[in-house]
Amino acid sequence: MGMFLLRRFFSSVVILFGATYIMYILTAYSGDPLEDLTQSTARNKEELIARRIEILDLNVPPYLRYFLWLGGVLKLFIGQIDLGQNINGLEVTDLLAAAAVSTLTLVTTASILSIFLGVMVGIVTALRQYSRFDYTVTFTAFLFFSLPVFWVAVLLKQYGAIGFNDFLADPQIPPITLAVISLVSGFIWMGIVGGDRKKNLTVFGVATAVTAATLITLLLTNWFKEPGIGMFTGLLLGVGAAFGVTTISTGLSNTRARNASLVVVGIGMIVWIPFNLISMSISGALFLLLAVITVLVGIAVGWFMGGEDKAPVARTSAITAFVMGGIIAIDRFMQAWKPYTDSSYISGRPIATIGSETPNLTGSFWVEGIDAFTHLLLPTVALLLIGFAGYTRYARASLLEVLNQDYIRTARAKGLTERTVVMRHAFRNALIPMTTLVAFDFAAVIGGAVITERVFAWSGMGNLFISSLARVDLNPVMGFFLITGTLAIFFNIVADLVYTLLDPRIRVNA
Repeated sequence: MGMFLLRRFFSSVVILFGATYIMYILTAYSGDPLEDLTQSTARNKEELIARRIEILDLNVPPYLRYFLWLGGVLKLFIGQIDLGQNINGLEVTDLLAAAAVSTLTLVTTASILSIFLGVMVGIVTALRQYSRFDYTVTFTAFLFFSLPVFWVAVLLKQYGAIGFNDFLADPQIPPITLAVISLVSGFIWMGIVGGDRKKNLTVFGVATAVTAATLITLLLTNWFKEPGIGMFTGLLLGVGAAFGVTTISTGLSNTRARNASLVVVGIGMIVWIPFNLISMSISGALFLLLAVITVLVGIAVGWFMGGEDKAPVARTSAITAFVMGGIIAIDRFMQAWKPYTDSSYISGRPIATIGSETPNLTGSFWVEGIDAFTHLLLPTVALLLIGFAGYTRYARASLLEVLNQDYIRTARAKGLTERTVVMRHAFRNALIPMTTLVAFDFAAVIGGAVITERVFAWSGMGNLFISSLARVDLNPVMGFFLITGTLAIFFNIVADLVYTLLDPRIRVNA
């Protein structure tokens, strides 16, 4: 392992050195960084040109100037990395730090959701191969995959922000629209559940009726203006999560896991009201601490009740605790929705179309959290739709290939349950080819979703790179390239290590 990592490190350094040198030379000769000043009519034009030449070392040929830049990078080993200044005299490290935080805020959520949802839906379509659900998801995935992201972003701004904000001003759903939504919901659930004609009709009728009743109830209770979950609904969701997580994690036949999950839900209901009483004094750090404590409580409950199956029971109850904590937190965020929308800075139009925050808006942790959510919503959905489509197709193809292997047939012949065959044998091996894709996608998205950032006026890494490249601002371009190149190498090594965890037959020291 050690020799593998050492070899990969030195080979990666050589590759990164060559790539940065080529990038530096190509960018340096792509234009004139003094063009805006030479065409200026300012009286102190000569002084401005001289200053820019000085701070950017433009009097040194690019093939030698690169080594000045590299010298600043190598100061990293003494804790004093220097990436130079941009054409305006600002430190590139400060620009990259601010842009990286903005980009990570945007793309991390979208990436995690697209991977999780894409893999889960891909697995379901593989298990329901050639069903109506499979055909529907396949069509939808190819549709999303073929749509240009800038067009999706514009549609989201028009209908997801402007249209929805208009709807919130006077929440009304016409009967025809209500009927269409209910029928579409019925068709979706009918495709997901599957079965014979009688079962399909039953599922269709129940899903259609439940959807219509839910929408009517939300309208009558003015839920869209004053949303909330409530303890009764929270209990139902928690119990559903307990059964769902147990089914996937260990199977409902494991009564210890099921009971531990239900105990965790009960603990969540007990702390619901006390949590709301102290919630106004919660900060971001305390919120994260409470999230960690929630998971630890779930682990402790599972470990105590696990008997001979402590590890799987603790895992199941920990996941249930996390979901239950999320339900409680979402309910508290919803309670802050009306104060947020009534703010003079929002004026009843909460879904934002540009930027990462509302200027000058102040409030509690919950109000600021909603503000961050409303700004993240549209760009996250735009990125999620595109990423979800790809992961769905890869996951489906990977699992179908694994399900046709001999050891899967052997596992079924031994009498193992279908859940055990899929989750313990097929799913793990199906993730191996997905690992490379996920690793490189993470490295790529950290570089910034350039088009999405442009459309939604998000000042992230991608926007910084494009604007700097247009002005032949070499140092920010190279800083961006250095970060993304390093991350690509790092995640490539991580992928190799993950292979060994997913398949013990793979060795990285060969």
